[in-house]
Amino acid sequence: MHDLLKLDALGQAWAVRKGEVSPRELAEAAIARIEACDGTINAVVHRRFERALAEAGETDPEAPFAGVPTLLKDLGWAMAGEPYRAGSRTLDGIFAERDGYAVTKLRRAGFTILGRTNTPEFGTAITTEPVTSGPTRNPYDPRYSSGGSSGGSAAAVAAGMVAVASASDGGGSIRIPASMCGLVGLKPGRGRVSSGPSGGEPWAGFSAAGLLCRTVRDSAATLDVIAGTMPGDPYGAPAWRRPLAEEVGADPGRLRIGFLTEHPGGGLPSDPDLVAAVTGAAGLLEALGHDVEPGGPAALAEDGFATHFGTIVAAHVAADLEDIGRWRGRPVELDELETRNRILGAAGRKLDAVGYVTSRDWIDGFRRRMAAWWESHDLLLMPSLGVAPFRLGWLPPDDVSTSRGRTNQAVAFTSPVNATGQPAISLPLHHTAEGLPVGVQLVAAAGREDLLVRVAAQIEEERPFRHAAMRRRL
Repeated sequence: MHDLLKLDALGQAWAVRKGEVSPRELAEAAIARIEACDGTINAVVHRRFERALAEAGETDPEAPFAGVPTLLKDLGWAMAGEPYRAGSRTLDGIFAERDGYAVTKLRRAGFTILGRTNTPEFGTAITTEPVTSGPTRNPYDPRYSSGGSSGGSAAAVAAGMVAVASASDGGGSIRIPASMCGLVGLKPGRGRVSSGPSGGEPWAGFSAAGLLCRTVRDSAATLDVIAGTMPGDPYGAPAWRRPLAEEVGADPGRLRIGFLTEHPGGGLPSDPDLVAAVTGAAGLLEALGHDVEPGGPAALAEDGFATHFGTIVAAHVAADLEDIGRWRGRPVELDELETRNRILGAAGRKLDAVGYVTSRDWIDGFRRRMAAWWESHDLLLMPSLGVAPFRLGWLPPDDVSTSRGRTNQAVAFTSPVNATGQPAISLPLHHTAEGLPVGVQLVAAAGREDLLVRVAAQIEEERPFRHAAMRRRL
């Protein structure tokens, strides 16, 4: 049965459809894997095994992912009747009243939801080490971080607990854990996946919901499931001409691809593994027939981005605190928060409307200046993570200056893409001498997830991804 867990989600669904395994048996195998290795990894913070097994027995056999086990990130991804903590003790005792639209779509697609995964408080860190539930460890080496903020989901997939798990990305939180854990991490473009019915524009549209997977075809097929504008959404992404799953194996044509091994803004140390990862991917793309040359958008070098991005995030953290106060019936005091969010919340509470709108206007201009580069290019290749794989504790929780500086380095290549709302995908194409995975990301123009899938599938076929962690005895 463990061999079935090594299959991707589409492979597991096919095994169920052929009668090789029942949905309940597949859920039982995933539960056994969680119980066997999560004591080391600490990816799953809430287990709903009994209910999941009952639901598995009622799965619609016609659903595309009938009987496939999955886990939900405990940030966003609300599920009716289940606890919702977002990595924070301020939400102790809070239960979701209704499903998010994306969760409803996963359930209709036949997924069996086994529980919820660990996340840093409010998703504001690039490592998953919350005070509430402790650190999630990297399946490749438990001394290392699994990344954040979708680190629990990434570790669960990398360890073979499930084939796919839900995630979200407000500054790199799909692509960074994908890089750290050797996975495929597709961040959808803005408006592609609804945040309703409870949300409209998480972090002013910076944040996007998606899934962490081991294969490109799973990334495409699962995004097909959750994508789509819902009633009342503030906007939607342009429709694809066909399902993403049909783009796997399609010829991407001869593409114009720029690549960056160093950040145009300077001041970011150049790590040899990141350089090797990008140059290796550039060479592979060139061998596949694409036109590849160094260079990227000049806008990436502009001063002021981090300040305006941070202003918007702080404002939304402060607004979230007000929401939590209403949910639980008493205001959130700043001393209830971890240091990072105490500072963000305090800064957000001091902002006025003019300051917030000024930062949004600056980001609007930045998005247009970035978009101009894609008028003459198809894709941008960059590191997924701006630093080498790091150990747990690398971001000291109470040393704000050090933590902020290291975070800014780590998200230097990801957060601008959240600000522009473009789709991007992280692919596991490199390993350090110690065997730790290092991802590279490809960024497409707005609405072009289809192009990302075509190229990523082409790369995966030429150089199949290694997923050594899930085959280890944990």
